[in-house]
Amino acid sequence: MEITFLSFLEQLIANPALIIITLLTLGVILVNGWTDAPNAIATCVSTRSLTPKKSIMMAAIFNFLGVFVMTTFNATVVQTIYKMVDFGNNSEQALVALAAAMVSIVVWAIAAWWFGIPTSESHALIAGISGAAIAIQHGFSGINGSEWVKVLYGLVISTVLGFTFGFLVTKIIRITFKNADRQKATRFFKKTQVVGGAAMAFMHGAQDGQKFMGIFLLGICLANGNAGVTDFVIPLWLIILCSVVMTLGTSIGGYRIIKTVGTGMVKMEPYEGCAADIAGAICLFLSSTLGIPVSTTHTKTTAIMGVGSAKRLSNVNWKVVKEMVLAWVLTFPGCGLLGMLSTYAFMKIF
Repeated sequence: MEITFLSFLEQLIANPALIIITLLTLGVILVNGWTDAPNAIATCVSTRSLTPKKSIMMAAIFNFLGVFVMTTFNATVVQTIYKMVDFGNNSEQALVALAAAMVSIVVWAIAAWWFGIPTSESHALIAGISGAAIAIQHGFSGINGSEWVKVLYGLVISTVLGFTFGFLVTKIIRITFKNADRQKATRFFKKTQVVGGAAMAFMHGAQDGQKFMGIFLLGICLANGNAGVTDFVIPLWLIILCSVVMTLGTSIGGYRIIKTVGTGMVKMEPYEGCAADIAGAICLFLSSTLGIPVSTTHTKTTAIMGVGSAKRLSNVNWKVVKEMVLAWVLTFPGCGLLGMLSTYAFMKIF
């Protein structure tokens, strides 16, 4: 199935339901850029390699490039998200359930942002649509286990590899530059960290942009009564639209989350911030290539934990880590339940 921009506009004018689901999906993408993208640039700000304003501008640009470039060459994450749940054959009810899921994700994300907790928008998205699918199918038959298991793989990759790579990259940098002049090394790593932050922002766009394009395409298919479509082409206009909206969200900024991620867990020097960015970007690139939907939040924050632990375990503020891990653990059941209850409520209202 291929959807041209002109045909999408015609459908949008003729179908009020499509207008609603489009606005809700764009709202979720905007919130993702607003609350999730700051994780990518938090270390650049905390080590003063860039000012918050310049960091946000950089993240906005490279988020755009990440969505655009990676989706053009490898769109397997889009396919995974699209096929993760089954809303049934009744396209009208399925569209209501999808709308309810989008509302639950926005509510969860804004609540997390308000408290400055870097929760995973990716996991909120997966939990929200899963809860909605369970509600509309009255059981777990709405969950596609073969696709959903990739989320579990993603949890392992984002947590274990993020921490391990953060630890190892830090050790390698220390050994390599142990005899270097400290002032020269600091200047070098401040410049290098800007590159690392750009790479993290690029990979954030690559991962999260694809997730939300999968939802966008699902909404379009349902609004047109095509609940069973499994083969589709990702149009260029959709890549650009998602990129622009995510970029707009990033430009709004997320200073509370930047503070928590960048300075709350570990006090970092420029070389440590650089190590965290390199480690996170590598993990995200591997995951995107394999089509595994991972959390950019988990990847970056666990990489920072690994960086801090490379010096000594006490260098990590484990109280902040405990609060974040609790938020991560609560995201699946919390946002899933919210998606389920929202779907029940929407079904009665509409």
